[in-house]
Amino acid sequence: MKRGFLVILEVALLIAMGVWVYFSLTETTGITKPGGVEVTVQLPEASDRAILYQDESGHHRFVIQMKDHSQRDLSADELAEMMQRDRVNRSWGQKLLNVSNPFGYVWVGLGFLGQVLFTGRMVVQWIVSEKSKKSVVPPVFWWMSLIGSSMLMGYFLWRRDPIGLLGQTFGWFIYVRNLWLIYRPQAPHDDAISAAEAQEAAPT
Repeated sequence: MKRGFLVILEVALLIAMGVWVYFSLTETTGITKPGGVEVTVQLPEASDRAILYQDESGHHRFVIQMKDHSQRDLSADELAEMMQRDRVNRSWGQKLLNVSNPFGYVWVGLGFLGQVLFTGRMVVQWIVSEKSKKSVVPPVFWWMSLIGSSMLMGYFLWRRDPIGLLGQTFGWFIYVRNLWLIYRPQAPHDDAISAAEAQEAAPT
């Protein structure tokens, strides 16, 4: 495969990932109210975003979208009552991990496992280097980086954390590129170079 085509493909993948992240973060509720603004409201039976607006009397009201895609128009007191009831009824685990429903544990678990892999890659690289008595980056380092980064991207996307996403997106591209360089078909002259390097590195 020609180098020019690979560069174009890599850039296209990077742009596509950036577009996907952008639209995921800027996705709106689809609810429209004159003068309304989008706010974050964490309720187990509703979407995490709502529309805050003023009615004709000047009172603040909220439109929230329920999990069944229906909409509820609530006064500030009604929403406050719902939020208080939710916080009081939360388990200690939900309070600790800041999740509003049991499904949130799945996302937190995904993020936790991704972080374990992402941190563990450095431990693996350190152990391999100690055994080799020189700095070595084994292929498993890049695999753990890629899988851990993908999990963390999913978690940050769920949390709507643009800083975490930005930190993982560019790294993800680098991990894929390194794995491609490791497993790509070797040309005859590449094999000759590898053999010469191995011969030079061999103890005399």
